[in-house]
Parts: sequence; C-alpha cells; structure tokens
Amino acid sequence: MRSDLPASLVVFLVAVPLSLGIAVASGAPLAGGLIAAAVGGVVAGALGGSALQVSGPAAGLSLVVADLVQTYGWRATCVITLLAGALQLAFGLLRVARAALAVSPAVVHGMLAGVGVVIALAQLHIVLGGSPQSSAVENLRELPAQILDNHGHAVAVGVLTVTVLAVWPRLPRLRAVPAPLAALLIAAAVAHLAGWQVTHVDLSGLGDWQAPLWPEGDWHGIAGAVLLVAVLAGAESLLCSLAVDRLHEGPRTDLDRELIGQGAGNLVSGLLGGLPIAGVIVRSTANARAGARSRAATILHGVWVLVFVVAFGRAISLIPMEALAALLVSIGVQMVNVGHIRNLHGYGEIPVYLATMGGVVLIGLAEGVLIGLGLAMLQVLRRLTRIAVAVQTTPDGGWRVAVRGSLTFLGVPRLIEALRRVPAGVPVGVELEVDFMDHAAFETLRDWCREHERGGGTVEIAERHGEWYAMAASGLRAAPAKSL
Repeated sequence: MRSDLPASLVVFLVAVPLSLGIAVASGAPLAGGLIAAAVGGVVAGALGGSALQVSGPAAGLSLVVADLVQTYGWRATCVITLLAGALQLAFGLLRVARAALAVSPAVVHGMLAGVGVVIALAQLHIVLGGSPQSSAVENLRELPAQILDNHGHAVAVGVLTVTVLAVWPRLPRLRAVPAPLAALLIAAAVAHLAGWQVTHVDLSGLGDWQAPLWPEGDWHGIAGAVLLVAVLAGAESLLCSLAVDRLHEGPRTDLDRELIGQGAGNLVSGLLGGLPIAGVIVRSTANARAGARSRAATILHGVWVLVFVVAFGRAISLIPMEALAALLVSIGVQMVNVGHIRNLHGYGEIPVYLATMGGVVLIGLAEGVLIGLGLAMLQVLRRLTRIAVAVQTTPDGGWRVAVRGSLTFLGVPRLIEALRRVPAGVPVGVELEVDFMDHAAFETLRDWCREHERGGGTVEIAERHGEWYAMAASGLRAAPAKSL
C-alpha cells in the first residue's frame, strides 16, 4: 500500500477529467463517464488478469458510442454495453483471448488515429464557440469560417486550456498534478473570476437513475453493434495489457482472465448507466510510472472516483464545457502517435495504417477497420508469396537458377518467366532456398526439369532449407503432420 495508495491518487486525478471529456465526445451523459471510470477501476481491476492495467471509458470507442446513442438512445446503448460485456465474458471463458492478438497493430493504431482526428475536428468547433457538424469532412469544410468568426469567451477558455496542457508538463516542480486536471482547474477558476460567459458541466441528472432500455430496431443491427463494441473494446484492452507488461517487472497478464474482467466491467457499467470500458494506455502508463505494485492501485482509483462524485460532484459543475472540448482536442491530436508511425514504417505497414485512418475519418469506424483488415491480409498474402528468382551463367558454361522465398501458385508465373530464359541443352543448377513449396509450384518445376532433360540438358537441384522438392518427388508429405 505504500506504493499503491499514492499511485491510485495519481491515476484518479488523471481519470476524472478524461472520463468527463470522453463522455462529451461520445454524446453520453457526463455521469456515464464517471460511472464507467469507477466500475472500470473496481470491477475490471479486481477481476482482470493484468496487475497494473487501468480500465475506464476509452476515447477509441467514442465514435461507436456516439453513433449508438444517436441511433438507439442512451438507455438502449447501456443495454448494448451490457450485452457486449456478457459476450466478452463468454469469449474469456472459452479462452479465445489470444485470437484478438491476430489483429494487425497497424489496424489498431490506424483506427485510434482516425478516431483522434474525428474527435479533434468535432471538438475544435466547440472550442471556437460553435457546434460540430455531422461528419469529419463537414467539420473540416466549416472550420475556416468558424475560425474567422468572433466567439469571445469560449475561445479564450479553449486557448487557455490548450496553453496549460502544452506548458504544464515542462514545469518540473508541478508535474505531480496531472496536466489535464491542472488545465481544467485553471480554466474554471479564470472563467469564474473573470465572469466569462461559458457553458458549465451539468451533473444534475446524476441521481436520476433509469434502468437500461432494450433497443428498438432490426435485431441484426443490434447484434452487430454488440459484437462491434465487444471486439473493439476487447482488442484494445488486450493490446493495452501487453504494452503495460513492458512497463513493469511483475507478473505477466493472463489474457483470458483480463477479457473476463473487461466483460464483467462492461456488464456492470451498462447496468448502472455507464459508458463501455476498455483498458486505457494513458491511465495504465500513469499507474505504472507512479510506482504501483499490484491491482490495489487500480481498484482504489475507482473508489476515489466514486467518493469524489458523491462528495464533490457540485465542484464539477464549475468546469466550462469549452475547457473539456479543448482537452478532447489535445487527446485527439495525441492519438495520432508519431512513435507508432515510425515503428510501422520499419515494417512497411504505413499503407495499412493510413488506409485504416482514412477510412475511419472519411467513411466510418467499422468501415475503416474493415478496409484496414482487408489491406493487411492482402499485404500478408503478398509477403508470404513473394519470391526472388535469379538466372545467370556460370564460368563453366552452365546456368544457375536461384529461387528464394515462399514458392506457391502465386509465384509460378514469375518462376516460369525466369526458366524460359534458360537455353535448351545446357547443364542447369537449381538452388532452392525456400521456406515453403506448394503442389502447383512443385509440378511446374518438375515438368520444366523433365522437358529440359528431354532436350539434352541436365538439371541438378540443391535445396538449402529443408527438402521440399525431394519430399514431394518421393510422394511424402511436404511437412510433418502435427502430433496430438
């Protein structure tokens, strides 16, 4: 507790402003963000498989939630959250958590970057004293006119908040107070003392709890929404937990248990009227860097959120909405992570990242993710079927054909084109440095060898990585069968 107690206070101070901001971006009641933060800490923290991961409302889910709120209403969205939690529980009990790790990180990071761009563009209009449009393209189109208009106090609050967010981390003596909290407190104090005309946070409906309401509409759409929330929240949580494992030396994450914890958290959050929850890298990183040692820090941070709302809820009403919007603009910009872009560039996955981000911004979240997944699969298929074929003469008058890569039916046209350059009747040495050869490639190479030998030439095949050709020629399996 000597380490976990102070860490929990740090995470609590980070969680409150972020939860309020994400609720705004999601078009949900502000109380829904605070409920999700408390439930994410207590329920997911206690039942999850990661010692230091902190769960709560996630910015990456805000576009999905905003669309659900607009389509079905808030109370029905809570039912979808509840059902998504039950589905995550089932996934965890079936021990399929590792399947989520098959999603390309380029798709995940591209999705988060696209969500960040959409959030930043929408909330920038609120900072400027206007109202966000219905799409990112319209927000971008209307932005110049919004900037040129005079918005008075709203712009002043937004500029002040962004300035504090940028300057605060550079003040070493003040880093104990998180920059988001400092920005909101300073903006609220200045707006109150100066008498600025701003819109304040409204938590008046916090005590008017209403039971979740079953969504009305086509059950196919409802089922798709449940699956989308469950998969996106689960994948983000599992990837976040693996990233948090790199920040500490404690026990590694039990992925299936983590998915069970996330499912239980979403079930409870939906039942109580909260946003969907997921593992959040910002809070988890703050938790690890603050010296947390166990899950007690995560659980306590949820307790502090609950205590704060009950005891000091009236103080939250002093925060200007324009300050929350400015905080969201900052969060959205930070979601376009330059470090991730550099890492993906080294692996040639920038096209997948950009396609996913562009799809999310221009079309929609689900469509952008599908575009990214499709492009990632095509890229993997291209890499798996990439071969290099080199044809050259040897000093003794013969020819040498070197084949490297994965030799499949997709590489057969390139192999045939290269073999046609070998003249008839000459000795040929074929060097195979392949990690796989399918039946179509084997038949192509075997038929060419027979035809070349009929023309008076000779063919000698040398294999460096396994004996794919020799085993296929002898009628044996190309790869050993897996033992049960």
